[in-house]
Amino acid sequence: MKSILDQIIAANKKEEAAEAAALQAEINNPKTSDSRRNFLRKTALGGISLAGLAGMTIEDTIAQTTSKVNRASNPSELKITDMRVAVIRNVGRTPIIRIDTNQGIYGYGDVRDGGDERYALMLKSRILGQNPCNVEQILKSIRQFGYHGRQGGGFAAVEMALWDLCGKAYGVPAWQLLGGRYRDKVRLYADTPGARNPKEFAQTMKVRTEQQGFTWLKMDLGIHVVADKPGSLVNNKFWDGAKGQYDTREYMGYGNALHPFTQIQITEKGLDGLAEYVQSVRDVVGYEIPLSSDHFGHFDVNNSIRFAKKMEKYRLAWVEDMVPWFMTDQWRTVTDAIETPTCTGEDIYLKEGFKPLIDKRAVDIIHPDMGTSGGLLETKKIGDMAEEGGVAMAMHFAGSPVCFMANVHCAAATQNFLALEHHSVDTPWWENLVRMTGSKKMVEKGFANVPLDAPGLGIELNEEEVRKHLMPDAKGYFEPTPEWNEKRSHDRLWS
Repeated sequence: MKSILDQIIAANKKEEAAEAAALQAEINNPKTSDSRRNFLRKTALGGISLAGLAGMTIEDTIAQTTSKVNRASNPSELKITDMRVAVIRNVGRTPIIRIDTNQGIYGYGDVRDGGDERYALMLKSRILGQNPCNVEQILKSIRQFGYHGRQGGGFAAVEMALWDLCGKAYGVPAWQLLGGRYRDKVRLYADTPGARNPKEFAQTMKVRTEQQGFTWLKMDLGIHVVADKPGSLVNNKFWDGAKGQYDTREYMGYGNALHPFTQIQITEKGLDGLAEYVQSVRDVVGYEIPLSSDHFGHFDVNNSIRFAKKMEKYRLAWVEDMVPWFMTDQWRTVTDAIETPTCTGEDIYLKEGFKPLIDKRAVDIIHPDMGTSGGLLETKKIGDMAEEGGVAMAMHFAGSPVCFMANVHCAAATQNFLALEHHSVDTPWWENLVRMTGSKKMVEKGFANVPLDAPGLGIELNEEEVRKHLMPDAKGYFEPTPEWNEKRSHDRLWS
């Protein structure tokens, strides 16, 4: 054992000499800022040399040599100095933020798919100068500026970036900062956009399982599947065919009409058509694979129950967002009436929004999207609260690899987790947006690897690839944002 330690010490003498030379070169560089130069001097003085450990016990020496604390960081003196943005063309648009510090360490976060980067940028003036490792303190000061849906994206992006930054500062993975992990691999469910032809769609699902290795699938099973078949729906033509639930341009249009207020009904012919669609998928993938369903359309509780009962023999893993998430009593009515598990939550901000659903057992599965729910720690708190109420947690996701890896860390640290959505399986460049900083690939055969040997979120952006997919109407690749530096209001909510 002693000879091995002697070898380690000898090797580190060379490494430390090189590090010292690099530090001195940066200190001597006239372009180095005074704050950075002061930090580097403290680092040089405060670093512990392995060559000086020879007098320690073997136990103490091993503890020191295996320490993951980043010796190029002084966490207690970290200060946030900037926030910048790059917006990529991903699921419409996905803004990625970068929070910078006085020590050259930075963290990344997503403002959720389809979100507005200004939800994050308006928080910049409220976090400048703060120590990013005081994560909860910072978050409590800005949580009032988020809301449900995409409006939670700014708060969540800042939260992700802080944990990424904090993990890098201390040299540990983000899951470790959440209290440790339950698993080394995170099960994924593959989102699979629907095709009009059920046989073609079934073959796509077969590729998901046999070639890509997914063990959980999700399909769009909305009324759009049968909307063009005469006699399948009642009252859909009034709503322009009831196909545009994500077309929100008109305030009084179908996409903005709450489910109980459309009075669209599904006929027996329509239900038979949907059943045929699901049967064709089950014939291909079998019954071992959990099969979730999504995007039904905007219809009421009665039709939700009729639909779910028609699907019971196919043993769907869940029916999702049958009615709006905040209609707790209606959710309880649906859940009590059917055998298939119910699921909602991708638009809920913070744990307070999930509490009524959990307390009333209104759904069987909660389904937060970290880009809205509040980030890693808040989503873990939501999962823990659900676990206490006997409710499982799946995780909705459709953003960039930055948010994906944030989800992976959270899922690893949450016991009642079921599966995480992978929304970009068919986008060939998606994984190339980042480089993994650990030893494992991001995704292998339907599972995401939990980073065990990389700090923070375990990724770095691939600048060359990100630049290829920037939104043309956005500002560019992490350009300066000085216009967001000034705070102009008194934000306290009480007197």
